[in-house]
Amino acid sequence: MLSLIHNELLVITGRWRSYIGFIGISILMPLILWGFMYGGESLQSDYTRGFEGSFMIVGSIVNAFLATYIIMNALWIHIPFLITLAAGDAVAADGSNGIFRLTLIRPVSRLKILLSKLLASYIYSAGLVVFCAFWSLGIGSLVLGTGDLIVLDNGILVLNEGQAWIRMLLSFSLAIVVMCMVSTLCFMFSSMVNNGIGPIIGAMFLIIVGYIIIAIPLDFFTKIEPYVFVSYFNVWLDAFKDPIPWLLIGKKLSVLITYSLIFFGISAFVFLNKDIKS
Repeated sequence: MLSLIHNELLVITGRWRSYIGFIGISILMPLILWGFMYGGESLQSDYTRGFEGSFMIVGSIVNAFLATYIIMNALWIHIPFLITLAAGDAVAADGSNGIFRLTLIRPVSRLKILLSKLLASYIYSAGLVVFCAFWSLGIGSLVLGTGDLIVLDNGILVLNEGQAWIRMLLSFSLAIVVMCMVSTLCFMFSSMVNNGIGPIIGAMFLIIVGYIIIAIPLDFFTKIEPYVFVSYFNVWLDAFKDPIPWLLIGKKLSVLITYSLIFFGISAFVFLNKDIKS
């Protein structure tokens, strides 16, 4: 199984499309960090305007933790698109290239082949999230420094540096689960077609529709919102609540994992019945 996953990772790294997300983050993050470094005073003024009378602030609150928190809020709608760039080709590319005519006649079971492709997609997804964390937290710490993290969410939460590191670790871990679910969604579409563009469009269409449903305050949309998987994408934000709502996090993760299992089940059904002559 490990050899199959290794082979799939080699296939992913061999596709130019797989590097778009890493290149995009490498271009965008320095610009964002530069903006935080030279626009910190105006950001601090806007950020603290609502609670200036509550307590006195000494020094700057603009650091790598605050920058990462804001970046995650700003980019989290766009990161799924970068994830689908690799997951979309996971199965479809082999179908279009005729590789299945060779791989599916080997003694290795189809289910193992499919599972290795999915796990390789998960590793790619986790790698992209970790790479984003490397830039925002790692490089951000060198550029902006660290300190207390002030979170505004139905109140004011001040986390010291030690707590901030723990919350960030939890947040990015939860984000990886979300991105793996997105990868599974795109993977499902990839198992159905022989073109990598279709799965990307299909996955992003469902995600965008989900965001529209939870954004429009209609009674009908409110009733179906609990069944829309996009509603649980914000689980990473729960890492910055006090106290940490572990039961709520567990519920959201269980829903995301359930959807992932359903999507993989559909993928397996389609793949196991795929005609290798086509």
